[in-house]
Amino acid sequence: MRIILIGAGNLMTSLAPALRKAGHDILQVYSRTEHSATVLAAAVGCEAVTEVAYVRDDADVYIFSVSDRVLGELTDRVCGGRSGKLFLHTAGSIPMDVFRGKAVRYGVLYPMQTFSRTKVVDFCDIPCFVEGCDAATEAEIQALAASLSSRVYVLSSDARRYLHLSAVFACNFVNRCYALSASLLERHGIPFDVMLPLIDETARKVHVMPPAEAQTGPAVRYDRNVIDAQMSLLTEDPELQEIYRLMSESIHKGSHR
Repeated sequence: MRIILIGAGNLMTSLAPALRKAGHDILQVYSRTEHSATVLAAAVGCEAVTEVAYVRDDADVYIFSVSDRVLGELTDRVCGGRSGKLFLHTAGSIPMDVFRGKAVRYGVLYPMQTFSRTKVVDFCDIPCFVEGCDAATEAEIQALAASLSSRVYVLSSDARRYLHLSAVFACNFVNRCYALSASLLERHGIPFDVMLPLIDETARKVHVMPPAEAQTGPAVRYDRNVIDAQMSLLTEDPELQEIYRLMSESIHKGSHR
């Protein structure tokens, strides 16, 4: 397929080379930021543009990976006058209908993974969730996704909202806990890398057992002596103390349902 990428952020840093590796022809990368567009375009050997007016008309597929707040504006500008083209977005929390009334053929290609510009992620095992405006379009999106990943699933916009919400808990909130742990350790001169074996083993356990069964620690049995002692260590940080309290209560309730 001949593809134009709208956006040059974290996800596109991995998606663009994956598309190229799968044999697709990337014609352009558009970004409002010249540096981002130029760097990504150079990585996949295509043209970089920073003005919507210069986005080419001869692609088969236009893939949007931009912030939710600008997606609506960009779809208005890019979809117009390109009837018959396929338009996709990659957002977990935005419904497919963002394209309704702007395009005839449209849908979603949502790769559920955490992405960053500094690390290119292999797409082969990334779960990709797709949706199309009709059966023929959905089949085409499935084929595109299957050229990237061995794990492709059809999922409605409504269900995808809960998938994305679940990913926030499993990834973003967990990573925030890593950051809080690192901050506590730093205050007392302890390197964060001492936590890595613990983090790795916790992650390995949920590959072979349900997360609720893998839960350990004082909150499972609600050991008040340990909990109260640790709460007292957080007296000077009320926000972190409240997080600790709420998490402990949630763990205890979850382990006794």
